[in-house]
Amino acid sequence: MSKEVGISGFAVYVPPYRVDLQDWCQWTDSPWDKTSAVIGRSFRMRGPDQSVYTMAATAVMRLIDSYDIDPRRVGFLGLGTESSTDNSAGAVIIKGMLDEALQTRGLPPINRYCEVPELKHACLGGIYAMKYGLRYLALEEENRCAIVVSADIAEYARGSSGEPTQGAGAVAMLLETDPGLLRVHLQDIGSASAYRAVDFRKPVMRNLIRGKLNCHFQDLPVFNGKYSTTCYLDETLHALYDMMRRLDCTPTDYYQSLTAAFMHRPYHRMPMTSFAMSYLFGLAHDGAAGLEELEAYCRNADLDVDAVLDEMNSTPDVLQLVKDRNIDADVYPLSVHLLKEFRTSEVFTQTLAAKMSLGSEAMKDIGNVYCAALPAWIAAGLEEAVMQGRELAGGKILAVGYGSGDAAEAIPMTLADNWREPASRIGFMAALEPYQNLTQAQYESLHDTGDAVGLLEADYGFLIESVGSSANPEFSDEGIEYYRYLR
Repeated sequence: MSKEVGISGFAVYVPPYRVDLQDWCQWTDSPWDKTSAVIGRSFRMRGPDQSVYTMAATAVMRLIDSYDIDPRRVGFLGLGTESSTDNSAGAVIIKGMLDEALQTRGLPPINRYCEVPELKHACLGGIYAMKYGLRYLALEEENRCAIVVSADIAEYARGSSGEPTQGAGAVAMLLETDPGLLRVHLQDIGSASAYRAVDFRKPVMRNLIRGKLNCHFQDLPVFNGKYSTTCYLDETLHALYDMMRRLDCTPTDYYQSLTAAFMHRPYHRMPMTSFAMSYLFGLAHDGAAGLEELEAYCRNADLDVDAVLDEMNSTPDVLQLVKDRNIDADVYPLSVHLLKEFRTSEVFTQTLAAKMSLGSEAMKDIGNVYCAALPAWIAAGLEEAVMQGRELAGGKILAVGYGSGDAAEAIPMTLADNWREPASRIGFMAALEPYQNLTQAQYESLHDTGDAVGLLEADYGFLIESVGSSANPEFSDEGIEYYRYLR
């Protein structure tokens, strides 16, 4: 492509209402050792006067302030979410909040000639919005920038297996030509998609049946944990294969050349499992040297390498598991067994795990934020690299997005020469402060009713001021949110 496009900045917002998972384990009689190792340390919850739109607008305002963005340059404002509560408008709601707040501060509003799409595909909506924004810039001839904000509210029923993986928050990204942080190689992005039926869905009818279509709207998902893991592994493998094909490179060489890798993060352990599995599958297509390494892992696991290769070269019909009512079956059973052995290898611990270490610890404290999970991890990782004094200019970065249902995107990027200055403005760790650890009673009440006694009041950003209730021929605003801005 004739233009270089990519990311020049990040800004993060998470609500202050925090559930400490060690406390949660005590409330629910769950094992803390397992929870901390697999999931993380805490998650955030939206407040009673917050919605996905207020969180998104707050993140974008932080981005504008942190990177001194002239709102008149913004020609694209995209929202990626699966938590929207308006089936008509989307990003324009955020634009309306921002325009009013900017003008109260004596600043110009966002460009009137600005695109305002909302994109939805489970946790991949934000990455799709980013691709949309980058394509916009690649074709735009005027001096414009794009802003994409990924925002979500992850809620699960109390007592379900998904309960400790809840979360809420938003991440805004500044996209530009000649980007200051990350050059995104748009033409080399690998894509994959396949319909999976019951992987993870949010049918409106489910929530109508549950009687929750009211001011405290809970969009609780239909999900099947083991099957969802199978879908995640299968689709990310296909997206990475497509990216390698476009890059015309061998998987082992590419993985060895990486400075860092980030993947969609529903909980702490999942991305590392997927990354390691993709490495093993890469060996199967990596010539004699790759096969030799794979054979060594197979011997250690007491597996027949030819049987493993047959499985890795197969094309399992994951949807058939649903049709057969056999969703707990493994489509790659030998590879999963091999992975357990591979986790003890030096390559895993010193190469793969090391490449996914940046920002990983910080991410244990925000929970699953769906569309915002991958952008948040990249932001946390780049900020940590600055704090550690790492010299990473020109380094290769891999980002893999995933959305249940299911689809994946494998995105090759390169760190810009002067990445440290914009990375130092991210403020990821600052966005985690201040916070309020919720009591069991506060958590249960906030989860079930949308409010709780003794909550700290927000002191920054956008809040819902009121919700319209008029429904008559003269004026109708039933269910419409009105907002206010706290400077």
